[in-house]
Amino acid sequence: MRIRAVKRDDANEIGAMAKDFADYLRSLGDTTKFQFNAKTFLRDGFGHNPAFGGLIAEVNGVAAGYLLCHEGYDTDKAIRILYIADLYVRPEYRRQGVGRALMERAQDICKATDVKKMVWSVYAPNVTARRFYWHIGARYTKDMLLMKLPLKKQTK
Repeated sequence: MRIRAVKRDDANEIGAMAKDFADYLRSLGDTTKFQFNAKTFLRDGFGHNPAFGGLIAEVNGVAAGYLLCHEGYDTDKAIRILYIADLYVRPEYRRQGVGRALMERAQDICKATDVKKMVWSVYAPNVTARRFYWHIGARYTKDMLLMKLPLKKQTK
């Protein structure tokens, strides 16, 4: 298995896996109108101010999974954080260490860049993901709730 940074040439593979991930989440009841695809991967992941970075796992030269992330900051603790936006492993590569390898590489990046904490959200009905994260040592936060606020449409 090879874990490496994503690059522009990965757009089609990442887009295809993102579609599979969205389809899986829909099968669990997620009603999100998923917008991420190869085009948005290229638009938002590269250039002078990329919104995210990422890793791709290859098994025998085939894309097996990906992890997308971005940096943040915790002012309460005055530390850098890494927010995992997506972790997806194709079903045929699950239970082979691909997800663990992606998360471990993300941890290595954190250590090398003085990031002190990794955080992410999990769709509650995704029991498979929740079990995986628990198995690798992740724990739920007890003192924070994830919130969202729709932005008002701008008028001209």
